[in-house]
Amino acid sequence: MFTILVLVAAFVGVACLVAGVASMFALSPAQSLVEDRLAILTGGAGPAGRKQDTSVLSSPLDDVPNVLENLFAHFINLRTFLQQADVALTPSKFLLISFAVAGAGVFLVPICRAPIYFAPLGAILGFIPFLYVFFKRKSRLAKFAKLLPEALELISRALRAGHSLASGFNLVADEMPKPISTEFRRCYEAQNLGQTLEQAVEEMTERVPNLDLRFFATAIVLQRQTGGDLAEILDKIGYIVRERFKIYGQVQALTGEGRLSGIVLLALPPVLAVVMLYLNPKYMMLLVTDPMGQQMLAGAIVMQVVGALVIRKIVNIKV
Repeated sequence: MFTILVLVAAFVGVACLVAGVASMFALSPAQSLVEDRLAILTGGAGPAGRKQDTSVLSSPLDDVPNVLENLFAHFINLRTFLQQADVALTPSKFLLISFAVAGAGVFLVPICRAPIYFAPLGAILGFIPFLYVFFKRKSRLAKFAKLLPEALELISRALRAGHSLASGFNLVADEMPKPISTEFRRCYEAQNLGQTLEQAVEEMTERVPNLDLRFFATAIVLQRQTGGDLAEILDKIGYIVRERFKIYGQVQALTGEGRLSGIVLLALPPVLAVVMLYLNPKYMMLLVTDPMGQQMLAGAIVMQVVGALVIRKIVNIKV
């Protein structure tokens, strides 16, 4: 009976961990407000919510959300999350893989003859697919942000040479590396298949949550509605993005010591616990078997989480 309770607690703990970390992926209120205002100008939904209608080009007819996807939809849009990481998996397959890894981690504990108390730690392995997709998504979006100024300047030069805006998109798709070439090619092919250029660009901004790209989409819509020199606007946006990267590099250099200190302080207790468990298992097992030790362990975990959040708040300076 006790083993069943531990396994249930492990499952609930992993579910809460996934939900908590997924809530960290949500936009901050300030960024969400800016994107809502820009969405109004680009023809999307207002502050009441995002645009709900999607085209057949971006979502096949047989691609229907299932129960698992609807369950996690309150915390994170898995479909968009996987698209942003360029992972060719449906949300249901991704969740099944995560639960399978978590179950394997739980059943690996008795196989390795470890105490049953370590079952929740084994269940945390189910979070590995989320971490993989998260870091892949983060790396892909960072590459896109770095290549965006060059893409804007390339489109600007194409406009000055007499090409159309759609031809500029095609030029970026042919000349620029991934991932920016992939997204602009999707946008170019979508408008070739019947979508308006404004709608195709709007869908690209939903796939790539980049605020500078949102400004680019807004500039396109406003230029088509009111006129103006779009090439000059794109040059200015590219210049602003480059200057922001310079400031961001300076901030990263100034906060490097704090980030390194945070990594060392957060990694020291778990590493020390593993070493002590190897050297003197009976001494460390008191934290699990003794009631006072359980309280101390719970307090240490809470303080670790609070410390991680405080350090992240100090070194995470938005530019």
